[in-house]
Amino acid sequence: MATSLLDATIKSPHPSFDHAFRADVLRGLAGRAKSIPARWLYDETGSEIFEEITQAPEYYPTRTETSLLRAHSADVVRQSGADAPVVEFGSGSSLKTRILLEHMPKTTYVPIDICGEFMEAACAELRARFPKLEILPVEGDFMQEVPLPSCVKSSDSAAPEALGFFPGSTIGNLLHAEAVDMLRAMHRTLGDGAWLLIGMDRAKEPDRLIAAYDDALGITAQFNLNLLTRINRELEGSIPINHFRHVARWNAERSRIEMHLEALHDVRFEVAGTPFTMVRGETIHTENCHKYTPQGMEELLAAGGWTTHSHWSDADGDYSLLLARACDPKCG
Repeated sequence: MATSLLDATIKSPHPSFDHAFRADVLRGLAGRAKSIPARWLYDETGSEIFEEITQAPEYYPTRTETSLLRAHSADVVRQSGADAPVVEFGSGSSLKTRILLEHMPKTTYVPIDICGEFMEAACAELRARFPKLEILPVEGDFMQEVPLPSCVKSSDSAAPEALGFFPGSTIGNLLHAEAVDMLRAMHRTLGDGAWLLIGMDRAKEPDRLIAAYDDALGITAQFNLNLLTRINRELEGSIPINHFRHVARWNAERSRIEMHLEALHDVRFEVAGTPFTMVRGETIHTENCHKYTPQGMEELLAAGGWTTHSHWSDADGDYSLLLARACDPKCG
């Protein structure tokens, strides 16, 4: 990406900012330990940069998960059914979804994403590749229950149960309680008896993890700093972006990589008319990426109302792909 993300501050009113974005940013910057929820990293530009991150040599999760999907998608379809509607949470570019859809090209695909523009571009490519596939995009926040098209969540007992798809170990961005709440929201969205295919990253050597989130080309740094650009653009911010740097840290106690934006100097700025100050070395915590043990993965799914049916991993034990089924609350 162009280095303009690190250049001079951009300050301009945005005609239709997201009120939730404004509230989260103002609340997060006002705290003693400053933080902004990771979901705001993914505007259209952030989503595009993230796709570049997945191609970085150090970023193993995408390559490993893609290999697992190629090896086991046929197994997934055998269990869930080739005509099961596929509901993807946080669809992005839908690149990995194509591997799954190769085995079910005539079903219905419902991508859910917070960034509608990026999702529509991906849907156009899928329509060209799978002309018999019905595609029904839904713009929304999958952290909450999302209303699905009536043809997907049907009251007809003979209709196939949906297959939820949540790749990329995105669940690792959430604290445990948040992850459980999200899994329960997915359960409510899809209904009892639905399936969920989810990717989760395993705990491993800290040096490998830090390299994956602070690549030599600086793509992840651009991704993180783009959040400040977005704040300046949409919330009339005056953050001096070139006075911040991207930092990736391993938190062993919580088994997670943390992404921060660190102030290189004492800074003063405004966001939506509210003044803020930061001292040199102070950070804005922007993302967590939790890493799990195999047992921890299955326990987390169970807490969210899902029973694991299949659990696959690569030969090196770097990454896991799990297929689970929504369990009626009475079963647990």
